[in-house]
Amino acid sequence: MKEAKKLGFGLMRLPLKEKGNDASIDIEEAKKLVDRFISEGFTYFDTAWMYHKYKSESAAKEILTSRYPRDAYTIATKLHADFFETKEDIENIFNSQLEKIGVSYFDYYLLHDIEESYYEKFTEYDCFNWLAEKKKQGLVKKMGFSFHDTPELLDRVLFEHPEMDFVQLQLNYLDWNSAKIQSANCHKVARKYGKPVIVMEPVKGGVLALLPEQAEQLLGKRHPDWTNAQWAIKFAASLDGVMMVLSGMSNMEQLENNTAFMKDFVPLNEEEKLLLFKCATIIKSDIRIACTGCSYCTDGCPMEIPIPRYFSIYNAANKTAGDAEKQRKNYSDITVEKNKASACIECGQCELICPQHLKVIDHLKEVAEFFE
Repeated sequence: MKEAKKLGFGLMRLPLKEKGNDASIDIEEAKKLVDRFISEGFTYFDTAWMYHKYKSESAAKEILTSRYPRDAYTIATKLHADFFETKEDIENIFNSQLEKIGVSYFDYYLLHDIEESYYEKFTEYDCFNWLAEKKKQGLVKKMGFSFHDTPELLDRVLFEHPEMDFVQLQLNYLDWNSAKIQSANCHKVARKYGKPVIVMEPVKGGVLALLPEQAEQLLGKRHPDWTNAQWAIKFAASLDGVMMVLSGMSNMEQLENNTAFMKDFVPLNEEEKLLLFKCATIIKSDIRIACTGCSYCTDGCPMEIPIPRYFSIYNAANKTAGDAEKQRKNYSDITVEKNKASACIECGQCELICPQHLKVIDHLKEVAEFFE
């Protein structure tokens, strides 16, 4: 198997045929992205059961595994605690994933989105031993977990499960010193246990690609030829112990930009990192809702509210140089077919599953007050 370079292709933001319909993956466009990615020497692909409204794993088969020999790529997928209630469910999901993706084994398999309640469920259903058995059987080459909680819980999980081969963390310069996400402290714990780190959300769902003017000027003055996203990915890739940085790439421009500077990666120096932390201070004062657009919240919403889309246009309307009237029109256009933010019945499922631990219900009220 080819050794993967440090940039991984996250299959959760693939090109779409219909804007706003995550299930409408544009397979032909996605094939072009995969072909270019592999032609540039990159091999790591990351998917999951629920991505693209349960279509991402099947898409992986169409755009990747049915078109390339097995040693041309590495594939990672995940088991999320929300989708099983019995041990039989777990086994059925795993076997279905093998079939959907079209492989006989997974290079990387993760227990997905571990936080306090999910850790209890994974433990109750003996998922760690179950995964270790899959590794013994050769059905999984490397086993690990993705994590969205406190460094204290991460320390507990790694202490109780030293058999895990790696950990996947949300690491970016905006969350590095965040009291909520605690990226720096989680990274420190992973290194304490010597676990290789895979980075998710290095650009924070696109937040770090579209910066306030003041932050953009700071970065542009230092490296005029670097994009904002390149800065963010370089930061994550420069961290000690990071083996892979995932990026969800939706078009050829994003892919070409990312692969161009990651082919022969050069880490950031300390001065460049400090510059990013200055930018983080500026960004925090400019952003209202720190949503990454993962859309985990939308699948179970009984009112089918397009929560990430509303948060995105609300942020855009409130930026320093935002266009409030344009976003009011966008909101109005979306509500022709979708429920308004005010339709929220406060069931709370969105807050239970949100990896960013956002107060989604309160934020929907903000959106409703602003646009309605």
